[in-house]
Amino acid sequence: MNYYIVIPAHNEESFLRLTLESILEQTLLPKKVIIVNDNSTDNTESIIDDFAKKNQIFSKLNITSSQEHMPGSKVINAFNKGTNLLIEDYDFIVKLDADVILPNNYFKTISSIFNKNQKAGVVGGFVYEKNNEGQWLLNHPMNKKHVRGAFKAYSKECYSAIGGLKSAMGWDTVDELLAQYYGFEIITDDNLKVKHLRPTGKAYNKKAKLLQGKAMYTMRYKLIITLIASLKMALKQGKPNAFFDNMKGYLKASKEKAPFLVSQKEGSFIRDLRWKGIKKQLF
Repeated sequence: MNYYIVIPAHNEESFLRLTLESILEQTLLPKKVIIVNDNSTDNTESIIDDFAKKNQIFSKLNITSSQEHMPGSKVINAFNKGTNLLIEDYDFIVKLDADVILPNNYFKTISSIFNKNQKAGVVGGFVYEKNNEGQWLLNHPMNKKHVRGAFKAYSKECYSAIGGLKSAMGWDTVDELLAQYYGFEIITDDNLKVKHLRPTGKAYNKKAKLLQGKAMYTMRYKLIITLIASLKMALKQGKPNAFFDNMKGYLKASKEKAPFLVSQKEGSFIRDLRWKGIKKQLF
């Protein structure tokens, strides 16, 4: 299958080379890899140039945006600009972070899943992060059917149906909810172990702490589901303040009438889906 990869990169000199090397080692190579150099001030651009000289699958796009590393908006703005350079001749498209190492059979396996299941919409593996003892351990606090935002592969049909990726916090949740709304499946493979070189959220701006609650508002969760989801998140993370930050963010977004990411009909489907998940865990 033909596939494209788009990698947003901001000051990734410590990790980018390892990520690009792991792409070159794939048993099924991509048709094109666009690395979007988003306002980097380190050696990120020179690393991209080195790989572009090494193999023609790599291309660079320089853009200028804010220095603040805000989850959602900055990364997806860069990703969307990268996709503008691609043509429509592909079977699936991948949003990849610049700080991961993929197993060499990663995309061959992804391709096989898409080939075998016409309803597969979003496919991926699992994050492993190194602990203080140097062991690579699974870090997946979400539902096992969730694909982490660091390495999401979308079938062409699914990506088109959901209207691409939303430039906002919560993009990597609303994409899967909309995929299911349009009849696609979310598929994860336990055998695809991706090494994540920088622990999740380490580079995020402190202003981001209210954005999760805002995301729940813009996905039309409404208050009760937001309360339950925020409590669950705080318990899983062992961070009580996360609950209060989420609720503050939700109420602030409600007061300011923040624009919704989904339609009323899509929101109704999302709430029904969330309630089914809650009931399944309780009973």
